[in-house]
Amino acid sequence: MTVPAIQLEHIHYAYPDGPPILRDINLSIPAGQSVALIGVNGSGKTTLLRHLIGLLHPEEGRVLINGVDTRTATIAALARQVGFAFQKPEHQLFSATTRAEIAFGPHNLGLRGAALDARVAETLEQFGLTALAQHPPAVLSFSYRRLVALASIAALHTPILALDEPLVGLDGLWRRRVIAWLEAHQAAGGTTVMVTHQLRLAAKMTRVLVMRRGELLADGPPEEVFARPDLLAEAGLAEPFSVALGRALGLPGPTLRIRDVLAALTEADAAPGRPPGP
Repeated sequence: MTVPAIQLEHIHYAYPDGPPILRDINLSIPAGQSVALIGVNGSGKTTLLRHLIGLLHPEEGRVLINGVDTRTATIAALARQVGFAFQKPEHQLFSATTRAEIAFGPHNLGLRGAALDARVAETLEQFGLTALAQHPPAVLSFSYRRLVALASIAALHTPILALDEPLVGLDGLWRRRVIAWLEAHQAAGGTTVMVTHQLRLAAKMTRVLVMRRGELLADGPPEEVFARPDLLAEAGLAEPFSVALGRALGLPGPTLRIRDVLAALTEADAAPGRPPGP
């Protein structure tokens, strides 16, 4: 039997002197899935994500990463399995240069010499950071700091990625670079769990988890989750614009992207017996 990449069993957690944040979370994520974790602020998304790297441990239940209980594994051992990106990049950037920041993780995992240099050069190129290799991350714009933080995670080549709002502050080419990295990671059999408020991004994932007040309200593929406006409203979320537009136009099934709307309209317009449009 194949061991899941991530297994959460009856997870309960509360911060000291605070109310419960996670309530009986049960979750199994096989290797190769990309998972979006969505919900309003305070629903428990980031708290759940931090359990995957051992930054937090459940008060009840257990978290297994590739079959290993996070309570018995060291942070260093978990770092070989899970690449974790904080919501605020400044929380993880500390090196004097961009090159040193990207090299830090692989060096700690044992990479040396030409292999380390090649890994760093490849990652700098992948994220469009080669020209900034000798710049201190602290003086870069927020968008570049975000890219440096993500590049430092990418350089680890971990089988699992746990990312907290990775596209915030990015647009255009920068977004495309990060999405290309995530797609390549999944194509190679990697697993991704991502907290995001961007439902268009969530629609690109294999699976969507909806959280509400520390509980899993829904779990399924995007086309099923986003076909439930009542469920999204219960979680305090609005459905993606493309889905709402497709419903208003009477199109069958949830249209997860604007191009899905256009394709459905084109197909309907070309249907036999339908008079040509204006």
